[in-house]
Amino acid sequence: MTTSTSIRINQTLYEQARNEAVAEHRTIAGQVEYWAKIGRAALDNPDLPVSFIAESLASMAEPRETTTPFVPRSRQQ
Repeated sequence: MTTSTSIRINQTLYEQARNEAVAEHRTIAGQVEYWAKIGRAALDNPDLPVSFIAESLASMAEPRETTTPFVPRSRQQ
C-alpha cells in the first residue's frame, strides 16, 4: 500500500477534479494523480500531443494478458 500526503489546492481545481473523477470512475486524488502523470510526461516530451501521451499511459496500464501483440504487415501472410 502506498502512503499519502495531504496538500492544499485551489477550490476550483478541486471541483474540476471531482467532476472529472466521477466521469472517469476515479477518486479525486486518483484524478489529480492522473493529471499530474500526463502533465509531467507532456513536459518531458513537448513534441508529442497530449492526447497521444494520455493514450500511451492508458495502454501501458493495461494488463499484458488482455492486449493484442503487434504484428508488422510485412510478417502477415
